[in-house]
Amino acid sequence: MPWRWCWTGDSLRAVISRVDEYLHTVPLSGAEAEEVGPFTLFRSTTVWPYYARPRAGVTVTAADVQAVRARCAELDLPLSFEWVVDACPTLGPAATEAGLTAHEYPLLVLDPADLKTVATDARVEILRADADLVRLSRAVQSIGFTAGGTAVGAGGPAERDAAVPEVPAATVEGVVDRMRRGVTVTGAVFTEDGMVAAGAHQQVGATSEIVGVATLPAMRRRGLAAALTAALAQHAFDNGVELLLLSAESDAVAAVYERVGFRRIGQAGAAE
Repeated sequence: MPWRWCWTGDSLRAVISRVDEYLHTVPLSGAEAEEVGPFTLFRSTTVWPYYARPRAGVTVTAADVQAVRARCAELDLPLSFEWVVDACPTLGPAATEAGLTAHEYPLLVLDPADLKTVATDARVEILRADADLVRLSRAVQSIGFTAGGTAVGAGGPAERDAAVPEVPAATVEGVVDRMRRGVTVTGAVFTEDGMVAAGAHQQVGATSEIVGVATLPAMRRRGLAAALTAALAQHAFDNGVELLLLSAESDAVAAVYERVGFRRIGQAGAAE
């Protein structure tokens, strides 16, 4: 039977637990796990770094955070943490006490029955595992995330094209490999100016997360991110996903996803 939420009490806690379980599993497609106190440290086996996450049901102290800091220093790894705040409310204060900068972001989920169609004149596609398309999508994301938020800005097709040669070959190879293995599904939006938005979802079993959705700043406020998110969500549901999640940069960005049918269930935490 498809998953259906009630959004309160035990049902909401079950959803949060399922989200937390997924987020503890998804890094294993590109990392090896090492236990450090109450944390799992994901040691990357690919070209991008990962992070440490608290295991389910643990209480975290500043000393635990410092132990991960020491281990990352031994391994020459960047120090960062990600977690679901409602699943581990002690980590934020512990990270701050240990001298890290902690942030919280809206955490949202989507029920298949709540997915809304988003009309657009642009062309929205699920991309094939092609190096040129991946390089272009990474350039779009680079320009989009350099100027975060939802405001219209100066970054457009010219800046995208200038960024294409700067995308590392190893990153392109890594993403293409993940797409071929079905670990990452990448989508993009095209207008007469070419690719103007890109993003992905990453499925593990019946759960997936939408990640990396970015629009060129000059192309914002046209519904392109919402249309892309809806297309990625539909692809996920068509391929057996029952629970779809994402975390948003801000309340303004979360509002874009709420247009597609996502609902907030809590906060995602990050510290570095």
